[in-house]
Amino acid sequence: MRSLIRPHGGGDLKCLLLEGKARAEEAKRAAHLKHVPMTSRETGDLIMMGIGAFTPLEGFMGHDDWLACCNTYSLPSMKNLFWPIPITLSVEEDYSKSIAVGEDVGLWDTETDSLLGTMHVTEKYKIDKEHECKQIFRTTDPNHPGVHKVLDQGAVNLAGPVKVISESYYPEMFKGIYQRPAEARAAFAERDWSTVAALQLRNPMHNSHAYLAWIAIEVCDGVYIHQLVGKLKLGDIPADVRVKAIDALVNKYFRKDRVIQGGYPMDMRYAGPREALLHAVFRQNYGCTHLIVGRDHAGVGDYYGPFDAQKIFQEIPPDALLLRPLCMDWTFYCYECGTMASMKTCPHESKAIIDENGNYKGGARLLLSGTLLRKLMSEGKPVPPQFSKPEVIAILKDYYDHLEEKVDVKLHGYATGVTPERK
Repeated sequence: MRSLIRPHGGGDLKCLLLEGKARAEEAKRAAHLKHVPMTSRETGDLIMMGIGAFTPLEGFMGHDDWLACCNTYSLPSMKNLFWPIPITLSVEEDYSKSIAVGEDVGLWDTETDSLLGTMHVTEKYKIDKEHECKQIFRTTDPNHPGVHKVLDQGAVNLAGPVKVISESYYPEMFKGIYQRPAEARAAFAERDWSTVAALQLRNPMHNSHAYLAWIAIEVCDGVYIHQLVGKLKLGDIPADVRVKAIDALVNKYFRKDRVIQGGYPMDMRYAGPREALLHAVFRQNYGCTHLIVGRDHAGVGDYYGPFDAQKIFQEIPPDALLLRPLCMDWTFYCYECGTMASMKTCPHESKAIIDENGNYKGGARLLLSGTLLRKLMSEGKPVPPQFSKPEVIAILKDYYDHLEEKVDVKLHGYATGVTPERK
């Protein structure tokens, strides 16, 4: 039996989710505590700490950790451990005045109107929100969905260690997909995998995703298709539909002994390069040795260059992570090659021309993206068969056919192949 990669920080998984009698007693105690409402982002982060995905964090960050995390990717309270994105909890300033340092509070999920955990408050502090946005998102534009969330959060952050008493609706709603790191590691060990590539997904799996996964399987023992089942921005396809579509593709087009599916409960931050690093941190905790990093990983709009998420792995200290990026070039279907290809392998540079009925009219490269797929589906336009498998298209068509309120999906340059680097 081969050994698995160590969790981030080099120790064991740090799971803050209480079990059995301890959970029941903490839930009973928490009912009498002052309640702190959480956003969906904070709820997801709390659960990630609970299940050990954010090992070795013990709670929401204090001011010094927040600032160092923004500026130097490090946590002073943990011997300058590498960490790329702040994990914080905020409240409105007026409400913060009723909470004392040293007090225990209940952590309340406003979406489900339920108690998910407790925190011992060790610090209250204000932050420079624009500084966080500049460092993490590289922009202060409020139209950026991640920036909008930071600017919209409460004025005061609360810090302190947490105890988690619930994983909310995720284990039941996404039964068979939602996984804790220990469960994923057990599945890898059962198959005697020691090299595992994680494929990050927030969209239904089109042929470029599948192509990346097949390449990863060629160089690793297996691939972990790890999909986000938390909150996305308006216009993205909801988690339950994505899970169904991905399941349909994987079950028919992958060897079952070389792929494992999983889901995790975070919100997308759309932080591009910084979020790619966070994806690497918690994928290492899940037991993955590699993270597939393709075009515009965790990006949105034109805020990041198409390969900035790959470049950032070269900018961090070499010992920051044990996990390594598996960097992939832009992939597409080439009509000249008659197969999926990439910028590194395909010599045919002309862009494929597809008419409004989905018919091929010439050219070589059909560039695939989740944004373009959503736009075609939302407008009821035919999707070329080279774009995605028919089982996936059928599921998405059913979703869009029954969608009461249509959302306009805007194409950015990187979704169409027009970039400053490749015009």
